Amino acid sequence: MVVALAMMALTTSAQSKVYYTREITPESLVKIYKALGVEATGRVAVKISTGEAGNNHYLKPTLIRNLVEEVNGTIVECCTAYGGSRQEVSKHWQTIHEHGFDSIFAVDIMDEFGQMRIPVKDRSHIKYDIVGDHLAAYDWMINLAHFKGHAMGGYGGVLKNASIGVASTAGKAYIHSAGYTDDASDAWNHIEDQDGFLESMAAAAQAVHNYMGGRVIYINVMNNMSVDCDCDGTPDEPKLKDMGIMASLDPVALDWACVQMVMNHKAKAGDDNAPLIERINSRHGTHTIDWAEHIGLGSKNYVIVNL
Repeated sequence: MVVALAMMALTTSAQSKVYYTREITPESLVKIYKALGVEATGRVAVKISTGEAGNNHYLKPTLIRNLVEEVNGTIVECCTAYGGSRQEVSKHWQTIHEHGFDSIFAVDIMDEFGQMRIPVKDRSHIKYDIVGDHLAAYDWMINLAHFKGHAMGGYGGVLKNASIGVASTAGKAYIHSAGYTDDASDAWNHIEDQDGFLESMAAAAQAVHNYMGGRVIYINVMNNMSVDCDCDGTPDEPKLKDMGIMASLDPVALDWACVQMVMNHKAKAGDDNAPLIERINSRHGTHTIDWAEHIGLGSKNYVIVNL
């Protein structure tokens, strides 16, 4: 019944519900999770970004602790596809430790020991998705994303967290190169197809959703909204004040609602949305959302439910 409810949110023509709270606290994360009306049970993966070394904008363990404990979840990550503090497993574990995650939670680098291919419905660019093989160990996923900018994607939310975030190093290379190569040492020579990259992200996000049988809960935390991602070790300081938390069973509706909140914000001194808007627009970032809707992952037709 729970799975049916989750899948229904992505197939109905009615408005998808996006829950919203202005409060960004450990308690409000649990509150918004419960408002969705579905329960993550069994082995629950909580997918976050543990943040690149030098970055301080990632979702802190103290913020997410209550929610992870509520679902008895395991923090899951995968290694990156660029030189940094998280491409090599040993360095990734060091960063996880330095950022305080493993002292509070069980943590699983899902591609530490291997990877696997899962099917994609949209084969316009990628013919499969390459993810950490530990994904098979989980019954549910809470996609707990930090909503902010991104150097290549324009913005990062739950669609990126499901696609790039769950992909292994090879999978990240495959998505970034729009299916050209899964070799991380070569992928950056083949990133000229921007829309192909964005469409590949949407396809990979759908692949993860379908692999989990729709048992995914999507949450965006809109704080520390730099134009740069948590994968950047030297991110620009946020120019936009924190906005709150949004959650939905529909990842398309959720990311679209967050983008619209940023776009429609009335800027004032010390609270400027222009840099993030420029980052999103200059990378054609909303195309990821449009394509995800096009391939049937969700709907941009939503209604906000204030908590």
